Amino acid sequence: MRGLPSRPLTTTVTVAATGGADADEVWQRYSVPARWSQWSPQISRVECPHPSAGVEPGLRGVVHGPAGVTVRFTVTDVDVGARRWSWEVAAGLARLQMRHGVDDAAGSARAWVRITGALPLVVAYAPAARLALGRLVADRMPT
Repeated sequence: MRGLPSRPLTTTVTVAATGGADADEVWQRYSVPARWSQWSPQISRVECPHPSAGVEPGLRGVVHGPAGVTVRFTVTDVDVGARRWSWEVAAGLARLQMRHGVDDAAGSARAWVRITGALPLVVAYAPAARLALGRLVADRMPT
């Protein structure tokens, strides 16, 4: 008799949004941890050594979310020129890998995130990511 798989089924989903903000401004919003809570409703605050500096490989910290949820993170890759960065996030045994990017889109910006992890986690997180990206690329920051 075969047992259950030792690892849950993994998947990758890409979520994107296009809006009226300038791509360079969107990159600043996306790549500076101190700004994440301004556009991402699921983030209340970020703890890391230099939250007002841009992300860099090896940066570690904690994201604080709703209901006391905390998620540890490690930035794994950054390409400022291409406006791309990646990180791994973990809460207990739950882990996600995310690749972020900002592209020019005919005078506005397109921001995206490629989320890889256990199928239930990715499916659960995708709607929150979609909402956050819409706010990220908005011409005016949400209040």
